[in-house]
Amino acid sequence: MDWREYIHSDPKILLGKPTVKGTRLSVEFLLGLFAAGCTQQQVLENYPTLTSEALKAVFAFAFTAE
Repeated sequence: MDWREYIHSDPKILLGKPTVKGTRLSVEFLLGLFAAGCTQQQVLENYPTLTSEALKAVFAFAFTAE
């Protein structure tokens, strides 16, 4: 998976934090939801602009950011 298709940084959006393209949802925020115990289904239901592929990209991005 190439996370670059789904994740980008723009200094005009959330101070340049990495976000899912087309949203104002940061990678940090989404990972925080999972850390708090949310399931993928809950996240997708609460944020209908997200796709399961975009969520996979969030994890791929986090893995490469180590």
